[in-house]
Amino acid sequence: MALEEKRAWIMAVVAVAGYAAYLVLILGRAGSTPLTEVSYASPLLWCVGAAIVAAIVLNIAAAAASPEDAGKKDVRDREINRFGEYVGQAFVVIGGVAALCMALAELSYFWIANVIYLAFVLSSLLASTAKVFAYRRGFQPW
Repeated sequence: MALEEKRAWIMAVVAVAGYAAYLVLILGRAGSTPLTEVSYASPLLWCVGAAIVAAIVLNIAAAAASPEDAGKKDVRDREINRFGEYVGQAFVVIGGVAALCMALAELSYFWIANVIYLAFVLSSLLASTAKVFAYRRGFQPW
């Protein structure tokens, strides 16, 4: 497996694990309290920060585990990376539009922040999935 494909897997796993941890924290805090009244800012920031650190550490570990692949990126790797990032951008746009509509409707900050976080997670997951499929099933640049 190419190092760039490993990085795509790492990003997918970290994004899902980070968001799952955040959901567990928030839903655990909610209990009988309405979700909009739960303190969400600190868990959100901690989960995002932990996901970033985890992704960095796991990428370093993957590069150290296969030093012959570290630093090697050919044209195909660059094309697959660009393709995956373009595909993933769709959810960033959807999340931005959703957050804008929610702000215009004057919804709670809780929902706006959470839809933006979910959009980032889905964007990362979709980009990683597209990259893995391109590595596994072949990639034909237009």
